[in-house]
Amino acid sequence: MRRTIALLSLTALVAACSGKSLVPHNSDGPPLVLLPAAEAGIEDQRGRFREIACTVLESSGKDLPHYRDCDDALTKVGVEEGATGRPVNLGMSNRKLIAAMVPGIGWECFENWLDYQNEFDTHVHQFGYDSRIFKVAGMSGTETNARMIRDAIIDNAASIQPKQLVILGYSKGAPDALEAIVSYPEIRPYIAAIVSVAGAVGGSPLANNAKESDLGLLKHIPESTCTGGDGKAVESLRPSVRRAWLANNPLPDSIQYYSIVTFPDQEHISSVLKSSWKKLGKVDPRNDSQVIVYDQIIPGSTLLAYLNADHWAIAVPVAESHPFIGRHFVNQNTYPRKAMFEALMRHIEEDLDRREASAATKAP
Repeated sequence: MRRTIALLSLTALVAACSGKSLVPHNSDGPPLVLLPAAEAGIEDQRGRFREIACTVLESSGKDLPHYRDCDDALTKVGVEEGATGRPVNLGMSNRKLIAAMVPGIGWECFENWLDYQNEFDTHVHQFGYDSRIFKVAGMSGTETNARMIRDAIIDNAASIQPKQLVILGYSKGAPDALEAIVSYPEIRPYIAAIVSVAGAVGGSPLANNAKESDLGLLKHIPESTCTGGDGKAVESLRPSVRRAWLANNPLPDSIQYYSIVTFPDQEHISSVLKSSWKKLGKVDPRNDSQVIVYDQIIPGSTLLAYLNADHWAIAVPVAESHPFIGRHFVNQNTYPRKAMFEALMRHIEEDLDRREASAATKAP
């Protein structure tokens, strides 16, 4: 019964918006344009990421959960630039990077209900990478969570080397992480990169018609430790709020930025997420059920991949923890997350090495 209540809570939350337009008419925000990625300052490295991801999938991916053929795991959009043909290093990490996940909205409501830790860290540790989860307040806005990220880094500074952290911002975790590095310059020396993983960088139109009280449904999830938060979680996901923040807060150039976009075909969207996918499709059908593809990209970042996965499949392992719900409701939750996580860390390490070598050759 409690699992059924949890499912109904999640279903109601993702579908919770009225029949009003998701994009209200207003002229308050900054001027906006839609451009090809290359014209908007985005570096395309999808070709090289595909080389790395396909190599990882074929070398060890078949021994990991939810193997998919590379062409099924990645969504090809136009011409993928950045392929090199170079061999892929599958050995130990030299940089010993630490991946730090910043989870999305409502995280502490279901962290005890899902097997996050096993999903996130066990595989990559054997290659010399470390990982951790930065706990944030799932019912709070970006300002509150930015402070929590800052405190997590400073409190553990003795165990973090300069430029060792790779912060993975999932969903709302992406704007939380971006706000942290802008507001707290003291944490920047520890951070090598920030990655938007299906990040709500530009917010989501679904938040326009949602209410903070809708999040109260998450308190019905078994073992939930939800608190009321600061009452600004939904507000901080509204596109007008996120775009205004981006317009007024240049990102520091001492950190590298990467974007992983979830862009599933219709067959890879869980049934429980179809209603929100259709609602968001009235704005743009190119969405993952929660966020439109172009709103997932950090301005000026390096675009690594479009993944054939819905918003939950990339980071929320419902099916593993609750097979019945996985079979009947969250039925497209299987994705080669561990293999893609390894590919992501290997790509970032390679790219950081390349950038440092290039900078060294240009130094006087």
